Amino acid sequence: MNDNSANFLSLFASSSTLVCCALPALFVFIGAGASFASLISVFPFLIVLSQYKISITLFALAMIVVAGYVNYKTYHMPCPADPELGRLCMQTRKRSRLIYYFSVALFLLATLFTYLIPRLI
Repeated sequence: MNDNSANFLSLFASSSTLVCCALPALFVFIGAGASFASLISVFPFLIVLSQYKISITLFALAMIVVAGYVNYKTYHMPCPADPELGRLCMQTRKRSRLIYYFSVALFLLATLFTYLIPRLI
């Protein structure tokens, strides 16, 4: 698995966690339960997704761990000696790191709104 595919898989997994689990909690938290009810009438698959929120969260966590490992391994690999290829290599690494960090932030936000905030309220 290369660096880009691992990062995009982690981004997809963390986004699915956000859609299935954090979005409903966020709507209820801000007092927009009626808006969320109309959203469910338009997208009824959200109910099915929320039934599997633990599985989706665990899958997203596994993808983020794999992407983090791949990112760590590729970060320490040498770039080509050619100046242009070396620059592209460093650009790709930076972009991969940003995608990974965005995935982690998205996952943490989704986990916060799915599991922690509802217990506090």
